[in-house]
Amino acid sequence: MQMNWDKLLCSRRSREFVSSNAEDVRSEFRKDYHRIIGSPSFRRLQDKTQVYPLNRGDFVRTRLTHSLEVSSFAGSLGDTVFRRLIRENVPGVDHTVRESCCDILECAGLVHDIGNPPFGHFGEFTIRQWFKENFPKLYFKEQPVTELLTEQMMGDFLNLEGNAQALRVLTKLHVLIDLGNGMNLTYALLNTIIKYPVSSLEIDKNSGNVKDKKMGYFTAEQPIFEDITGCTGAVGCRYPLTFLLESADDIAYKTADIEDAAIKKLISFTELLAEIESPDFLNKCENEEERKALKRAADDLRHCLDSAQKRGLPLTEKKAVQRWTVNMQSALIYAASDAFVNNYEAIMAGQFKKELLAASPMRVVSEALSDIAYRYAFQSPGLLKTELSADAMMNLLLEKITGTALRFGTKQQRMTDANLMSLLSESFRGICRKCSEGKSDAEQAYNRLLLVTDCVCSMTDGYARELFGDLSGIDS
Repeated sequence: MQMNWDKLLCSRRSREFVSSNAEDVRSEFRKDYHRIIGSPSFRRLQDKTQVYPLNRGDFVRTRLTHSLEVSSFAGSLGDTVFRRLIRENVPGVDHTVRESCCDILECAGLVHDIGNPPFGHFGEFTIRQWFKENFPKLYFKEQPVTELLTEQMMGDFLNLEGNAQALRVLTKLHVLIDLGNGMNLTYALLNTIIKYPVSSLEIDKNSGNVKDKKMGYFTAEQPIFEDITGCTGAVGCRYPLTFLLESADDIAYKTADIEDAAIKKLISFTELLAEIESPDFLNKCENEEERKALKRAADDLRHCLDSAQKRGLPLTEKKAVQRWTVNMQSALIYAASDAFVNNYEAIMAGQFKKELLAASPMRVVSEALSDIAYRYAFQSPGLLKTELSADAMMNLLLEKITGTALRFGTKQQRMTDANLMSLLSESFRGICRKCSEGKSDAEQAYNRLLLVTDCVCSMTDGYARELFGDLSGIDS
């Protein structure tokens, strides 16, 4: 198998249309960009937290600011990579390909988290855990849901991921002109955001291939998934630009988590330097290049402090950490770019199995950033406390909405079900009805559960808090 850019840069859309404006000279991928920026689905990201659930500060990142950062890094990665490939006279790569890939990557950065639920990754975990604990208690038309659904259907909820939900939002849930086509984006862009091109039945965390780690699409989106990958030629493997998008995401959150933790006084300059120089990370280095990269990171952190002190900046240690994270972003971008170029043939053959940073001299530095952020930020007492609040909210929302969705319109419907149903998205309800018409009880139950996760995942943190307050007084 050998992928090529003529096919990979597929501008097809699920709902084809021809522009009536002859003066519109934008490429199809630039049209995607403008379509995304103007969408309410994108704007909702401004009230979804990245790491700190329910945080009311104005410094730490939201999903929106994170997505803008990822878009910027992804575009830079694409430009760096494809200019190098052009200089090296790689067949099939020219400036038209470079421009298209940069446009696609910028768009992909904007939408890569568009399916994530409220309260950060903790929200995803809570949804999966709720279904794991409650599936045996769910009934549709007096039939156990566990006996109705196929294994793959059940796996969709037990392994729910924001990545799969993003594909669902972009191809179905967002209403642009009609129900069922989502934002109607180009297939090249849609394929880029599919980080894990496997179903919930094909997850294999021990395969050694990064593409198998998580679920990439719901059963409901399998037809569009197969159409997208068939048209681009990325069948059974990752789409090449996905590696660059993943690196942009990793670089953005790894460095941002450290910066946010420093600003929130969860980690000091002294603690950060001690961590970077810890024997634990040095012992993880497998070669001299990795050891040098780790030493450069520590030396650069000291240099940033010296520079801040010489300039007489206030809060010198915080400023030093902020400057250092910017330097780390540049170093990681170049490392990921090198890894893509060095492994280009394997990537285009669908045979490359690692994340780009894991195949670079910055591997241990990248792992160190994640590990430090986890221990100092994600395990901080304040964050753990707010996650308890988020857990209570998500559990009640899932309980109430799931019960209503499965009972509504059946003999088991309760008096308050119509009230709650009216509060759910009208377009999501319409899509559920459309997808359920003439279908079996199993497919109807599945679509109703998708309605639940669609509604919950689309909520902002603020709306989830508000609806929790309303529903907590309703007697189920």
